[in-house]
Amino acid sequence: MTNSTPAADKQGPTAIFWIALAFSSFQLITAAFSPLTSQVVRTVHVGFVLLLIFTLYPPWEDHARLGGLGKVLGWVLGGTGFVFSLYHWWYEADLTQRAGELIPADWVVGVVTVALVFEAARRVMGWGLPIICGIFLLYGLFGEHLPGALAHRGFGLDQIVGALGFGTEGIYGTPTYVSSSYIFLFILFGAFLEQAGMITLFTDFAMGTVGHTRGGPAKVSVISSGLMGTINGSGVANVVTTGQFTIPLMKRFGYSPAFAGGVEATASMGGQIMPPVMGAVAFIMAETIDVPYVAIVQAALIPAMLYFATAFWMVHLEAGRKGLLGLPKSECPDPWAALRIRWYLLLPLIGLVLLLFSGYTPLFSGTVGLALTVVLIFGAAVMTGVHGRALRALFWVLLGLACAGFFQFGVGTFFGVVAVLVAISYIRQVGADTRKVALQAMVDGARHALPVAVACALVGVIISMINLTGVAAELGGRIISVGESSLFLALFLTMLICLVLGMGIPTIPNYIITSSLAAPVLLKLGVPLLVSHMFVFYFGIMADLTPPVALAAFAAAPIAHTSGLKISIQAVRIAVAGFIVPFMAVYSPALMLQSGDWADTAYVVFKALVAIGMWGAGAIGFLITRLNWFERVYAVVAASFLVVALPLTDEIGFGAVAVFVAWHVWRSRSARTSPA
Repeated sequence: MTNSTPAADKQGPTAIFWIALAFSSFQLITAAFSPLTSQVVRTVHVGFVLLLIFTLYPPWEDHARLGGLGKVLGWVLGGTGFVFSLYHWWYEADLTQRAGELIPADWVVGVVTVALVFEAARRVMGWGLPIICGIFLLYGLFGEHLPGALAHRGFGLDQIVGALGFGTEGIYGTPTYVSSSYIFLFILFGAFLEQAGMITLFTDFAMGTVGHTRGGPAKVSVISSGLMGTINGSGVANVVTTGQFTIPLMKRFGYSPAFAGGVEATASMGGQIMPPVMGAVAFIMAETIDVPYVAIVQAALIPAMLYFATAFWMVHLEAGRKGLLGLPKSECPDPWAALRIRWYLLLPLIGLVLLLFSGYTPLFSGTVGLALTVVLIFGAAVMTGVHGRALRALFWVLLGLACAGFFQFGVGTFFGVVAVLVAISYIRQVGADTRKVALQAMVDGARHALPVAVACALVGVIISMINLTGVAAELGGRIISVGESSLFLALFLTMLICLVLGMGIPTIPNYIITSSLAAPVLLKLGVPLLVSHMFVFYFGIMADLTPPVALAAFAAAPIAHTSGLKISIQAVRIAVAGFIVPFMAVYSPALMLQSGDWADTAYVVFKALVAIGMWGAGAIGFLITRLNWFERVYAVVAASFLVVALPLTDEIGFGAVAVFVAWHVWRSRSARTSPA
């Protein structure tokens, strides 16, 4: 949620355009050639983020008299943040030698940078996250004066500033490391694919396959948003891209504005758990619990498919309840023709999947995937007639990547940079359209990364204060005492924490807070490590759909022309069955491939599909025909027995569902055969 419209949107490509381009170039060079230490990359990454945010969202932008002064102040604040980030680079050796001992210059850089990160996050996302992080900061400063078990031993201001502004546990902690390496690359990867026409491919394919079926326009939204989620991992970005087409289409064919927005918001948020790219949290999770990223992908695959099956089923039932038909077959594009025309766009995605599942790191896989996308853009230039120049540029790009990959640090970096510079000289001659696509993708990638990057920096405050004070152990002990008597109650409290936090902060800080506080508790209660983290991750996503503050719903509101609150209520209704899937994974870890064999996984997936079918019917009020209130309640209760992995509850659940389905089929047939 932003406070104002980015200034660059009004000015066009000016200095901000070139700063964003420089930001993306810096990230690509450091990812491919590793010329700098990780700590320097993190600080410069945050410096670029501050510079772009304060110039894109200057103070008093909408004030007639103060607008000009606000732009100047924005440049001053952003420039200060960027220059101070270079302080860590220039004095890297000195800072390492005197770690923990601050000189006056360290005090100025540390305090000002932390303050700028707080303000930058407020300007991009509103007050929610800065307030929560500010509470943790105040706890670190004054928590020693609290009564009882919440009090800590007390810390000096120099310890707080040193922990937040320097080292690897504050604003330059693990989230910023992940943001400056994996996340930025994958955001840039998605931006290049979008510029190359991936949205058109996904939309045409979805329209051609399900557009003509019952409720087809809403099913198009579910499929296209799910497919887009595989490459960008951003719920809000999905809403504002695919939603521009799908929401008006759903409204035109009879869905209410709130339901249309709810479908798009629900489907778009699922992109964060849809492999192979998933959302930024997946990369942070892999670093936090020290497991390969491919393990996260494997654990998320079945729940993600169940999530989208839920959304697909709900729109199908709503279409049946309202008697909505699909698009005329003649208006639907041929999905296979769309694949024949743009099949090459799938190559980077296929290459990314193969590399990830072959055991390569996300950093290497993302770099290669991005390189393949650039190759496609040059290939398009070749096919449009700019043969020689495009091929020469392509040759030098590939040579640069080869130098980076196969030579030692010094030689590889030197030849790699030379090769890229030569490639740029050819890129200038490739053609205006191709050059515009490449440059715009670089700029879009940098701008799309800003909310994620500043959130990753600011939540470092929370991580630092939790580690410094040890408050997580105290709160964890309280929840454990509850969970000893009831695991379900502990899970329910954890879910509430995730949803309440989600009212004001995005998924990334939500996950970091709850994984620090609640996930270790669930682990001690016997929940597998990966399942416990996926549990809080899942509900961090669902928090973006729940009122009163639902980021995805409010992003859909201007497109649907209705209130974000109405959309969020419909989104919760559409995703209602999805709230139960994490609970099923805890009781049956085979759902996330964490226990048992394929037979166990198949059984729990079958249970989940049956439960989703019944919850959907109860929430919508329709199966074959309309359901009355008693039938709706009965369907939900019957499905709830399938959540707990006990033989008795499974038998009761399957039996109750079978009775309900038989009754409903008999009643619907009787209604059709009875005289009008």
